[in-house]
Amino acid sequence: MDFKKLADEVSQEVLAFSRDTSGWKVTKTSLIYFVDFYSPFEKKITVSWKPSRNYDGPLYRAEGIIPETPAKLIQFMYLPEYRSKWDRSLHTYRILHKIDSDTFILHTITNSFAMGSIAPRDFVDLVHIKCYEGDKVIVSSVSVEYPQCPPTSSYIRGYNNPCGYVCSPLPENPGYSKLVMYVQPELRGNLSRAVVEATMPTNLLNLIHDAKDGIKAQKAHSAHASPKGHSSSLHKK
Repeated sequence: MDFKKLADEVSQEVLAFSRDTSGWKVTKTSLIYFVDFYSPFEKKITVSWKPSRNYDGPLYRAEGIIPETPAKLIQFMYLPEYRSKWDRSLHTYRILHKIDSDTFILHTITNSFAMGSIAPRDFVDLVHIKCYEGDKVIVSSVSVEYPQCPPTSSYIRGYNNPCGYVCSPLPENPGYSKLVMYVQPELRGNLSRAVVEATMPTNLLNLIHDAKDGIKAQKAHSAHASPKGHSSSLHKK
């Protein structure tokens, strides 16, 4: 399989998702709170959906604001040294193979969720990072077969249709990012579609809340670890 060709195609598909403004139906919202220069404000997180063109199910879109620039936020969202610390939905998150500096094969194992009614799943995905004009960064992914990590009897192997994160600077505050997530997973197994569709919006809201809290904790840790008088930031790749 030509992984690089597939990665570019999926990145373009996620970009197309971000330009598609019609037909979305809001299914869940939440508020996220910030303190900027000691002045609190709040922003809404919105989860919407529309019928997927890739499978018989919904394409979900989750939108929120994160207090970090796109370049740093993207690293925080996909590098194992960060993601494994803040994402409560994941049991295992590891890179299996690097194809190039921006493309790799990733293996994840989820924790159970929906109060244990949905057992852990594992996924093997092709992940690609690409920068676009206007400091927009997209992390796109799609499930692939990878012989070095075959399905096992320990977990049900799920499948991610083309999905990804789109990060762009917040116009009124470039130090913040608008994060938009597109997901359309097939969890497989004996789950009813109703159970999955009842839990997915809440999981997406939690993911944005957890990312925001994780960024806050990382900044606090970096500030504490840095020598006095020097600013700190997330390490670049």
